[in-house]
Amino acid sequence: MNLSQMNKEQLMSFKEETEALYNDFKAQGLCLNMSRGNPCKEQLELSVDMLNVFDDGNFTSENGIDVRNYGMLDGIPEAKEFFSDMIGVHEDEIIIFGNSSLNAMFWAVQCAFNKGVLGGKPWSQCGKVKFLCPVPGYDRHFKVTEFFGVEMINVPMTAEGPDMDMVEKLVAEDDSIKGIWCVPQYSNPDGICYSDDTVRRFAALKPAAKDFRIFWDNAYCIHHLTDSPKLILNILDEAKKVGNENIVYIFGSTSKITFPGAGVAVMGASKENIDELKKFLGISIISYDKMNQLRHVKFFGTFKNMCDHMKKHMAIIAPKFDIVCKALDKEIAPLGIGTWTEPKGGYFISFNALPGCAKRIVKLCAEAGVTLTGAGATFPYGVDPEDKNIRLAPTFPPVEDLKKAVELFTICVKLASAEKLLADMK
Repeated sequence: MNLSQMNKEQLMSFKEETEALYNDFKAQGLCLNMSRGNPCKEQLELSVDMLNVFDDGNFTSENGIDVRNYGMLDGIPEAKEFFSDMIGVHEDEIIIFGNSSLNAMFWAVQCAFNKGVLGGKPWSQCGKVKFLCPVPGYDRHFKVTEFFGVEMINVPMTAEGPDMDMVEKLVAEDDSIKGIWCVPQYSNPDGICYSDDTVRRFAALKPAAKDFRIFWDNAYCIHHLTDSPKLILNILDEAKKVGNENIVYIFGSTSKITFPGAGVAVMGASKENIDELKKFLGISIISYDKMNQLRHVKFFGTFKNMCDHMKKHMAIIAPKFDIVCKALDKEIAPLGIGTWTEPKGGYFISFNALPGCAKRIVKLCAEAGVTLTGAGATFPYGVDPEDKNIRLAPTFPPVEDLKKAVELFTICVKLASAEKLLADMK
């Protein structure tokens, strides 16, 4: 029976039965972690042979540079060619960074605050600076703009991406809005792929602020969970068609393709944007890890080979997503106490509990030994107005641990929901 249709006596009985199950779990002394979208050990093992690619003693880039030495500020040529295919830009429209795309995003925001964008006034001299934040969204994006004192404005997500009517209206009316965070392919945490119409509308935006930038974090561009993935349009190509190519910064990395702690991050943009940003980059660093850039190119050879490599990842993690979704279908759906996404790619499942229950569910799980992403993390400032969204990360735990964690999660959802409904009856 749907929990909301139960009378008080039925709810009390349901709550007591669920509490007994919860206490049994609590007595097991579990210590499981589903808080971040980390690859599991089996995924990391897929790239271990990369560590041997220099056994041939060849450390020379195709342009004759010894990658062990200084030079090549924006990346070696073969890495530019390789990663241009991944994020869909030309070789003169890319910078190869270190291992962290988040660091590249932070740096791009920092440059805008200190130096402005393409000759514009530094954002630090612009008074109030605002960013649009599709929600639920990626907590680390929000932490970057919060660090710089940016006012963040929630924009609801739809099945096709952010609410574009709202985005277009806001950016056209307010020149203090300088940017928007986007995860266009398998959004974090909903797993939504932006529709063609959404991408075209982004590409054609006419913001009041001439220094407005779309921060297009295409982190999951090849992280598919099916053999027939939904692919998104190339935003830079679409922007060029309407003479608006300077509006977007594109980011990506191999963090969940090879090694999160030793991957390669990249940033793509128009040549005009890239040429300016390289001037600032050269002040802070002589070059990033060119050995790692060449290591990745030698290991994969071609972008197609990297896509084939990702099918091995899919074979490991797709069954884990299936475990979570089947458990929710069986335990939560009949009770009407939650909704969730069933993503076709990416790293997360977005669960919406009854309003007012997310913090309680996360707390109950933690007290029984399962750590989840904090409730509210998927919203700016950590504040979910309805206290209902929870980001689930199935990839890291071993299968048997995951099964236990999800079973406990469903029990906690039931218990928190019963408590809330009973409280509402008073």
